[in-house]
Amino acid sequence: MDRQSFVSDSVPKYNGARRTLAQWFGTAQGQYVLAWERSQFDLATEDVFGFRAAQAGLPGIDFLRQNRIPYRFVLALEPGAAVTADALQLPLAGQSIDLLALPHVLEFHNHPDQVLREAERVLRPEGQLVISGFNTLSLWRLRQMFAAHAAGAPWDARFVGLLRLRDWLRLLGFELNGGRFGCYAPPFVAAEWLARCAVVEQAGARWWPHLGGVYVVRAVKRVHGMRLVTPAWRRERARRRALAAMPQRNGSAKHRHD
Repeated sequence: MDRQSFVSDSVPKYNGARRTLAQWFGTAQGQYVLAWERSQFDLATEDVFGFRAAQAGLPGIDFLRQNRIPYRFVLALEPGAAVTADALQLPLAGQSIDLLALPHVLEFHNHPDQVLREAERVLRPEGQLVISGFNTLSLWRLRQMFAAHAAGAPWDARFVGLLRLRDWLRLLGFELNGGRFGCYAPPFVAAEWLARCAVVEQAGARWWPHLGGVYVVRAVKRVHGMRLVTPAWRRERARRRALAAMPQRNGSAKHRHD
């Protein structure tokens, strides 16, 4: 393995401008991550029902493509969004959304905890929130530590550790009801090196599941004294096809990494 295959993207490639996350998703490295993430968003959202679903950020990528809620739209500051808005100030009525997707939104915002508070405001009781982010306990975080800041996304993001995210969600009354880690290959730039890591993907998911480069989690907004009753067939279908339950670690305070 040559050094170039691992570190060449530390040099800006877009005429001196800092690369955006959307641009990075067009690279071989980004395509590798995006393929896995979209498959997890598909599983997390396909059995969520209601009247309105929204995606914040990345308007060029449909993370709600498998969801069957009839009214779906994207909010973002980038061109292509149906509604121009910052995730911190969503122009939506309180308790008006049944499903909200936040693909890497928290990592690129100065106030990620406030973004979650805004998400809680607009979600209906029992509404679902799906979030993706880069894992702070992974080779991808190690790669970020050695990247030039001018490289742009995703290396200039503020990675949010899953333990911190879980604490924020609990404080807002959310309950994690699914999640998974993925992308166990080292963050190679070249597609051929990523393709050679198929065995690493299988081994990582089995032997060191918490060390994947990326996570996707789903949380439900709980309201005290209120819980929707769904038909048994729907609960069973959701149980079979939803994301796997997020493993819990003993002594999490001892191993806390934000």
